[in-house]
Amino acid sequence: MTRPGRHFLQIPGPTNVPDRVLRAMDAPVIDHRGPEFAVLGHAVLEGMRAIFQTASHVIVYPSSGTGACEAALSNALSPGDRVVIMETGWFSHIAWRQIAERLGLLVDYVPGTWRRGASPDDLESRLAPDRQHEIKAVVVVHNETSTGAVSQLPDLRAVMNRLHHPALLIVDTVSSLASIDYRHDEWEVDVAVSGSQKGLMVPPGLGFNAVSEKALRASAAKKERSISTYWDWHEMIRANAAGYFPYTPATNLLYGLREALALLQEEGLANVFSRHARHGEATRAAVRAWGLDVLCQEPRECSNVTTAVLMPEGLNADEFRRVVLERFDMSLGAGLGKLAGKVFRIGHLGSFNDLMLAGTLGGVEMGLAAAGVPHQPGGVTAALAHLAQTT
Repeated sequence: MTRPGRHFLQIPGPTNVPDRVLRAMDAPVIDHRGPEFAVLGHAVLEGMRAIFQTASHVIVYPSSGTGACEAALSNALSPGDRVVIMETGWFSHIAWRQIAERLGLLVDYVPGTWRRGASPDDLESRLAPDRQHEIKAVVVVHNETSTGAVSQLPDLRAVMNRLHHPALLIVDTVSSLASIDYRHDEWEVDVAVSGSQKGLMVPPGLGFNAVSEKALRASAAKKERSISTYWDWHEMIRANAAGYFPYTPATNLLYGLREALALLQEEGLANVFSRHARHGEATRAAVRAWGLDVLCQEPRECSNVTTAVLMPEGLNADEFRRVVLERFDMSLGAGLGKLAGKVFRIGHLGSFNDLMLAGTLGGVEMGLAAAGVPHQPGGVTAALAHLAQTT
């Protein structure tokens, strides 16, 4: 059946793509070795440095975020290297632990609750005994999309600095970049990984690494050059110096990225972060008013890009999501891994405003009633009150 109106895509990514970005992508493909492309290449590379808040190199791959994860690990580390990975949820496992183990790294997977960000105390317990500095890297997911919990990167870096531990700090910013404050240089991150399909408001297909000079030196000094040509930072940097890429880039996605960067610059990063913070708190106000529980247990770690909501005991979140999709043509995020069927996730990031949030929460509230989920009415009213107070 044809449905009137526009589908509400309220998963935590891919996010809604602004019309300006779609129009920018609707352009002829150009010669990726010609002078016009060099202008495009320089523009997106410089724009991405501003988004990562870094003066170092940013590398753009025609890939998913998972590809960028593999690029980070395979460039910076060698088989047999020890790496600490902080468990925060599904993506710390599926996008980091599995890749690391397949690359032959020795993984110390630090257990987490899936309801909190990474613990500085747990990190210290792993690094403090390592007096020989056998641990070569620490991997943290900044915003764990599966749980709606944010790791406090300055606190984790403070542990590493206090212990004078030289391990590289590798951070997953796939769902936080351009939505939640992230400061690559100030927080002394060595490698950051991201993707185009969330806060950057571009369709899936671009992966990013932001790389510190320390990480580049570690890569150059690797005893075993196991990195493939496709992911090689050094090949990319050499080509990027002139605005080009070592192989065929995703030209039309780069058009879209250039336009998305212009949108973010026009709004201003501080305003982007503030907007997401308002929408995150308004969403949590709605959940509290419904009498439901936010999965994230620590208020200062609650995500401003996605809210994971626990279903009441005995009810299936996927059945609720099915009702919302069929009745109101809105997609909500599924629970992943051990949270499957236990939570639904509301995405509130990217190209998103107050009216879109009101519609999203209205759909959730109507869905709770339609699916027979026990709740109190008034969640939308609570969210609108917060938005009115913080405009």
